[in-house]
Order: sequence, then structure tokens, then C-alpha cells
Amino acid sequence: MSRPTLSLQLLVAAVTFVVSAAQQVISMGGNSSLHQSDWIWNQLHCWEGHSEPRQIGKIKSLWHKEGQTTYRVQGEGVGTIFKVNPETGDIGVYRELDREKKDQYRLEGSVINKKTLKQIGTSTNFTIRILDLNDNAPIFTKDPFNGTVAEMSSKGTSVMTISAHDPDDPTVDKHAKVTYKILSTQNNFYIDSMTGTIYVKNTNLDRERKKDYQLIVQAKDMGLDQGGMSSSATVHISLTDINDNAPFFRHRQYNYTASEATPIGGALGRVKAEDLDEGENARILYTVNPDDIFQITTDPRTQEGVITLKKPLDFETQRRHLVGVEAENPTLVKGKQYKTSTTLLIDVLDIDEPPVFSRSRYILRVAENEPNATAVGRVSAADPDHAKQPVSYSLLNGMDLFRIGNDGMIYTRKPLDREAMAWHNITVAASEVGKSNSASYAPVAIKVLDKNDNAPTLADSYFPHVCENDPVGTVIQVISAVDKDEMTPDVKFFFSIPLKASNFSVKNNGDHTANITVNQAGFNQKEVSKFSVSIIMADNGSPGQSSNATLDISVCSCDRDRKPIRCSHLAALRSGVTVTILLIIFLCIIVTIALAVLIVRWKLQRKSSFGGLVKVPGEIREQLVQYDEEGGGEMDTNSFDISVLNSLRTKGARPLRVTDCPPVYAQVRKPNDNMGTVVRMRKDEADGDRDGLPYDTLHVYGYEGADSVAESLSSLDVSSVDSEQDYDFLNDWGPRFHMLSELYGFDPCRESLAY
Repeated sequence: MSRPTLSLQLLVAAVTFVVSAAQQVISMGGNSSLHQSDWIWNQLHCWEGHSEPRQIGKIKSLWHKEGQTTYRVQGEGVGTIFKVNPETGDIGVYRELDREKKDQYRLEGSVINKKTLKQIGTSTNFTIRILDLNDNAPIFTKDPFNGTVAEMSSKGTSVMTISAHDPDDPTVDKHAKVTYKILSTQNNFYIDSMTGTIYVKNTNLDRERKKDYQLIVQAKDMGLDQGGMSSSATVHISLTDINDNAPFFRHRQYNYTASEATPIGGALGRVKAEDLDEGENARILYTVNPDDIFQITTDPRTQEGVITLKKPLDFETQRRHLVGVEAENPTLVKGKQYKTSTTLLIDVLDIDEPPVFSRSRYILRVAENEPNATAVGRVSAADPDHAKQPVSYSLLNGMDLFRIGNDGMIYTRKPLDREAMAWHNITVAASEVGKSNSASYAPVAIKVLDKNDNAPTLADSYFPHVCENDPVGTVIQVISAVDKDEMTPDVKFFFSIPLKASNFSVKNNGDHTANITVNQAGFNQKEVSKFSVSIIMADNGSPGQSSNATLDISVCSCDRDRKPIRCSHLAALRSGVTVTILLIIFLCIIVTIALAVLIVRWKLQRKSSFGGLVKVPGEIREQLVQYDEEGGGEMDTNSFDISVLNSLRTKGARPLRVTDCPPVYAQVRKPNDNMGTVVRMRKDEADGDRDGLPYDTLHVYGYEGADSVAESLSSLDVSSVDSEQDYDFLNDWGPRFHMLSELYGFDPCRESLAY
């Protein structure tokens, strides 16, 4: 900012201050000072932006007495920014102020006694206001600005509004009055200088030619006056698309080839219409004409037209197809509907097609129980090509029951049973003679027709009973019959009893059931406990079939509701226990007893083998001695070498060889003279006690028997002197293993010992 401009601003601010002060004087009735109780001070103002110290005003109190009291000021910035002359009350500013950071300061003045340093009278509050200078440029709310507008918009169409604010005081002249203008050289947009709104100026903005525009805009304070401070920002404007371009094909005709083996729905090719628009405005719909064989759909990703088949192609019928294709936008183009068209030329490629059956599915019928080679029915297929090659037939399944001839006639290989399988599904293959690699297939369903070759039988197992007091005509059982043959509505069953003088009679109900009724009353289960009644069941088929069944009717004593109270045969029959089930239960009991006997015998043999332990030399692997009776604990154990006893028991005494070697147990206390006798006595007692437990439970070994290959695990039979194991390495293990090395390690002196 230039110096003349700054001087002009200071002059304007001073005039504004004088006018404001004059208004305050008038409003106070002509007094130039403000009174607050016993304080008097002038309006305190300070310009921002000055760094040199200066006096801005004065405070005065009636309590102040020169030489006796002083003025004191407290509050924001006192001591650093503001200082008071304690004698005169003059207020001075000693630092540069910024109104945009703080526009006023609230201070408190008081009078202090110099001697007592205490406040005299009341204090007063006053405000120092900071006067504004135009020292800040406008600040844009963002940078850059981004806006959009539709292409081909009319002049004056609003694009966007930019904004900037000035931190200076808006009440002082035009310090915060912001105006805008475009600095870039262009003729496409203009801006409202007061509002910052950008408008379209050029009505021929075409997105297909240029999509993005960049402007440099300026924001300046001081309104439309010359001078002031300014800043700039960047504005990006993008044109949005409208549907102002119709689709078009680049070629008048497109050529394609398609095999007549193309499946229905298979794609033959693609065609694309160009559209300079984008997004939804570039979406294209395709149609074909005629549309009886071909159809076209739009690929939503590429906007291409995908040509597919609605019906199969046939080279023999039509070798070339001429198809018209139209393309259009689903939305209007400049308010109108535009279409563009092209032609598709599709050549059909001939292939060697397999034979074609006259039907897609065959249903044939044949009666059951017919002899071999009975004709079932014929299938037919023909070669669709011009060559019209002869066709051969074969079966893919069901060859065990059927065969097919060269003329397509299907024959049976064996009699069929409808009751075993009522329908047979086979597949027939047809191929040109000599060409088995190309075949067509047709499913054939063969229904086996029923013949009346099965007699009716009882539908369930019945266990009827008759009460001793049943009167004549009592229905004791309703029986039902079934037939394996086809149960048509015309099938009827007839029930009868061959003996006319029977105690019971049967009555047909007409619904495949019959009632068994009492024909002669007066039953006694003590005389006759069961009646066996023969029932004859016959159907009305051609030829008719019949069968016999026997009903076992038990005689029972019953209550009033005919519930049986006692009847032995009925209980046995209803239990369902047959001779076969009883035999199985008996065999299971025998097997269980046999297993129990074998287990008991095995346990007894095992016990007897352990109980036969006797004092046979070589069989007792170890008898242990209770050492604690001798006293001394480990000293006695260490002093006694059990291997010496083993040597005496197994090898006998060896001749004594005298050597000059020191005694083996010279370091420990020697046992008493009778120690050997005590040990032998204890050993004999342990050997003779067959039922007692070993004294030393740390050395208990199982008995393997005299013939065991593993023999005993005991170490008592092995002399420590004659052991083949070399324990000389114990000498190298240190003093902790000194005793073990003496007992088991190599020692030439030990070899000379003899007992």
C-alpha cells in the first residue's frame, strides 16, 4: 500500500473520530468529559498499526492528591501494552496493536496512598478502543472453486457464486466492502462484481469440443473506489453433458457368418453405434427387423448391440439372412427422437448335422408276460442334410430287456413283469451309417401293461378272537385283501368260506374288505381253544385269480366290551414269538454260557500256575531281605555285598587267594561276626514263606515260569564279580559315585577274593 493512500486513510479515520466525539458531546449536554462518580476521563482510542510509544488519553480522580497518592491501572495488557503515569494519570501505548486480533481492552483505574499503599476511594472501569486501518486484503472462502454448468446453456445462466470476506472493520468507510472481477481474458463467462456470481456469457459452449474452463478471479476491498487491497483465486468450471448428439453407425452394412449349429441364445456378433454424448445420454437401444430369427440386446458396459439367435439356423432352408438394425437414444435429442439404421448380412455355414428324431420323446406300451422278440414300438429319425444318409439306431441303456432293429423297431428280450417294474426308461441313439461321432438321442418311456396274473392276498396278519358268550352275527374281525396287479376302479374282490357248516361266516363289504361273523354261538375254550378257518379270496379279472388263507381264531373269556381276559392262543400269537426267534434266543444263551466257562477256566489255570511256585533251584528269581533289623541304614546295606551270597548259592565257595590289596570296605564300618549267620537265616525264612510279601517293595519282579524265554529280571542270580557289564566308567564320574565304582567297577584286588 502506497504512502499517499495510507495518509488518506488516516485522514478519513481522524475525521470519523472527530464526528463521533462531537456526537457524544452533544448527547451529554455539552460536556466534553464523562463523569462516573468521582472519576473523570476522556474517550480513549488508539490507532492500530503504530509501533512508536504515544499517549492516547488521561484519567483523573477527585481522590488524587499530588505528592500523597498515585494512579494505578489494572487489566488486559497493563505493563506491556499500556502504562499509566502514576502522578498525572496519562495513559500511553508502547506496542503495536492489531484490531483484527483484539478491538478493545477493558482496564480498571484506582488511586493508591503512597504511604499505606492502600486504595483510596472507589475504582473505575474504562475501555480503550482500537481504531481500524485498511491493512487486510479480502480472503476467499476456498481456493480453488469448482462449478458445473450444462453445455449449450443460455446467456445469463448462473454457474456458481464465489465469496471472500475482509477482516477489517466493516463500520469504517469501505474497509470491508469487497468487489469481484475476472482477471482472465475470455468471453465465455462474466461475474457480478458485488455478489460474486458467475454467469454464462457464450451460448455455444459445447462439451464435445471443450469440457473444462479455468478462470482467475479477484476480490478487492474499498468497494468500487480506486486503491484498496486485493487477492485472487482460481475457478474451475466443467460443462455437463446434454443429449445433443444422435447416435450413428460408421458403416452402412456389417457382414457376419454363423454356423447352423449355433445354439438358441448364442451370440453371432456385435455391432456398435457411436454417440458423442456421455453417461445416460449415450445409452443406446437397438432393434432388429425382422425379429423372428434374430434378436439384439445392449451391452450396458460398452453400449454395443449383441446379436443372438431366437430360432435355430438351417443351412438347407436359408443360407443368407439380411437383417436391419436401428439404434436410438432412450431420451430425446434436443426435444426430438432420432434413429439411425444399418444392415447386417449374415451367412449361414453348413455342418454335418446328426439325424433328427420325429419326436422329442416317445411313449410306447407292451403287455407283461409276452414272449421274447415281442415288438414294442418304432422310433424314427432322418438325416436333415441334403445327402440324406441312412440312419442306424442303438440303445444306450436297457439292453438286457430290449433291443432295436435297423428300422427303429424296439423288441423285448425277455418277458416283462409289471409287478416288478411298471415303467422302463431307455435312450435311443440315431447316427448316420458309418458316422458314430455325430448322433442324436431321444428318450423312450415303455409302459408295461397289466395282466391279471396275481391272486389277491390278505392285506395284513390278523389275530382274531371270539368270546365264549358272543351271540350269532357278532363281527369278530374285518379283513382286507390286496392284489399285486393294477388296482383299477373296476377291480373287485370276493371272500368266501368253503365249509358251509362252519361256526363262522364271511360277508363281502364291496370295498375290498369282508366281515368275519359268528355263525353258531356257544364257545368254550376248555373244549376248543382255537378255530382254523379257511378263507377264499378271488378277483373279477380275466382270467380270474384266487387264493386261500387261514385265519386262526382264538376262543377267549371276555368282559362286556369284548376285551379278552384269558385266551392262551391269542397271547402267543400276538406276542409275535415264533420258533425261529426262540431258537435264536436259545443259541445266544448257550454261547454266553460257553464263553463264561472258558473265562473261568482260563483264570483258574493262571492262578494254578502262580500257586505252583516251589523252591526249585533256578526258578525263584529273587528273595529279598529286610535290612532294617541290623541297624545302621545305608551303612549296613553298603557293608553287605549280596553278590557274595549268590556266588555261594550258584557256584559254591571258591578257594581263597591271599593278596596284598587293601580290603574293599576299608572305608566303612565292618559288620559283626554273626552278620553272615543273620543274613542266611533271614534268607531261609523268606524263601520258605510262600504267602508272605517281599520285605523290600522296591525290588518286586513278576514270575515268568521255568520255560520263559525272557527269564527273570532279577540281578540276584548275577554276581557283581562275574558280571559281563563293564562299570569301570563309574570311576570317572567323580566322588559321588565312588561307592558304586568300588562295588561294580573293575578292581584287580577283587578278583583275588575267595570264600
